[in-house]
Amino acid sequence: MRRILLAGLLLISSGCSSTQTLDARVSTAEPARGGVSSLQQKSWLHGSGDCQANAGPALDIFHYDASSYILRQNKCLSFEAPFIYVLFGEEKVLVLDTGATESALEFPLYETVQTLIREQSGNADREVLVIHSHSHGDHYRGDGQFDGKANVTLVKPNYPALTEFFNFSHWPDGEKQIELGGRTVTVIPTPGHQEEAISVYDTKTQWLLTGDTFYPGLLYVKHWQDYKKSIARLVSFSQDHKVSAVLGAHIEMKNKPGEYYPIGSLYQPDEAPLALQPQDLMALHAALEKSPEPTKIIMNKFVVAPMSTWQKALSNIVRWLTQ
Repeated sequence: MRRILLAGLLLISSGCSSTQTLDARVSTAEPARGGVSSLQQKSWLHGSGDCQANAGPALDIFHYDASSYILRQNKCLSFEAPFIYVLFGEEKVLVLDTGATESALEFPLYETVQTLIREQSGNADREVLVIHSHSHGDHYRGDGQFDGKANVTLVKPNYPALTEFFNFSHWPDGEKQIELGGRTVTVIPTPGHQEEAISVYDTKTQWLLTGDTFYPGLLYVKHWQDYKKSIARLVSFSQDHKVSAVLGAHIEMKNKPGEYYPIGSLYQPDEAPLALQPQDLMALHAALEKSPEPTKIIMNKFVVAPMSTWQKALSNIVRWLTQ
């Protein structure tokens, strides 16, 4: 039921609540020039023209450094192909999001995390903390694989669980920190795409992990003013902290400015890179400041689209199911 409703949210209407469109493709900032990192060079598994014949793994695993991993779900399992982040501290392992598929047989996320833990420490007796960028189904359907497991703390993707665990007393104001052991991550409230959305900053990699709030794709916005404030909050944070990359939860853009793959695509052979830069956040912030009302904004590396009335109604139903 939840999967059907979420698919409806994405597919029922691509229309926006405003007839205006701001085409700002020429103003999108480019990353600072310099050496190309392994992350920028990474070519992700991007689906298949024939998923019946697809022999790719359920998870594309990118080992960024000794204690930082990015996992991408196979598009032939789910067109959303969400990214999952696994960060190791000396005491805890943080898992951000759990993907779009429940079945451990089809999508062995928990076992993959346990394998990574064994590779890191020689045993699986590490505390695991699972949190979510927001409460849309393609980011929490793998929760059942972690729920009830030894040494696992699973924070449910809803407002009561989120605010209680992180002790947010004046949401969305303030920031909270998680100590993983020699590695600190900061949780930043970023509602707008969805009410309980958060972003996460990792001090070790200097990654700013933004979920569905900001990524190279079609960014649906439910609450326009909240979204504007969240992007302003992320810009301010990135000005006060060194950010090496801004990493979201999907890739939907093509390698052509302002063009993206249709929702539901199972094959993206010419997709854009995952990593965005603080300059891209600043460019979006500037465009949003010119748009007091919900407006479609087309830029080189992403497109912002206000949700239609139908999409908001369906989003409310999906959110109600998680509370």
